[in-house]
Amino acid sequence: MNLSSDTSHRAAMFTRVRFVLVETSHPGNVGSVARAMKTMGFGGAPGSLMLVSPREPAVREHADAVAMASGADDVLAGAQIVDHIDAALEGAAFTVAMTARQREFGPPRLLPRMAAARSRDLLAMAGQGDGLVAFVFGNERFGLPNEVVERCSAVTHIPANPDYASLNLAQAVQLVAYEMRLALLEAMGAGGGDSVEAGKIGYAGEPATAGQIEAMFGHLQDGLAAIGFLDPDNPRKLMSRLRRLFARTGLEREEVNILRGIARRMRLAAGRTPPPGAPDAEEH
Repeated sequence: MNLSSDTSHRAAMFTRVRFVLVETSHPGNVGSVARAMKTMGFGGAPGSLMLVSPREPAVREHADAVAMASGADDVLAGAQIVDHIDAALEGAAFTVAMTARQREFGPPRLLPRMAAARSRDLLAMAGQGDGLVAFVFGNERFGLPNEVVERCSAVTHIPANPDYASLNLAQAVQLVAYEMRLALLEAMGAGGGDSVEAGKIGYAGEPATAGQIEAMFGHLQDGLAAIGFLDPDNPRKLMSRLRRLFARTGLEREEVNILRGIARRMRLAAGRTPPPGAPDAEEH
């Protein structure tokens, strides 16, 4: 990669950052988020802003959303509305859930600056146009449900004043977008970039996407049930613990395929037909 193409690749990393809002209640907050994204240089690609089941179905045209977007009308108009978190995370190799609530299970916790740095390094190592990172924000009142958090690679929170940790949705997005912008500017040479160069040392495979990981968990749960290790009627916290374990590893696509192949052999060993799409061990 020559200098000009390398610079172009790093500038294009801004288009591979996605912000996901889950079940947002107030249209004005969606418009404010669009504005927060654009001020930090994000929102320039389709799917940069994903809305999962917003309370107002026509939120992109809602007067409050348009008013609060205040010049970021293009980001608001380009927001995509989906019915399920899986669709919002499709193609994302690193996903970060914003939640201040302490949970017994779930992915590892990173401060926003560390989450942004890891996102930058992943985008810098990926091929041009390959891979996305996604930051996921919950409902203004209830936050994110456990099933969404467990689908993410990491969780983060803003270490605000514990006596008054009152941030609205757009403020939270603004702070995360700011940290992500600083990290990407560093990768582009505006602030060094040593950690990106260090990230090129050694072998790193293609990161698994959220969809690939979710399919792997489905096959793994099926295989564990087939050999009697997991009781489907009383699963307890086994799958949640496994999700937490694998979230710490940064799974690659080939590693996911290996685990799916193992799950397939579990079913075969138990005398059951493997589920469709489960790879065999020989494929690795």
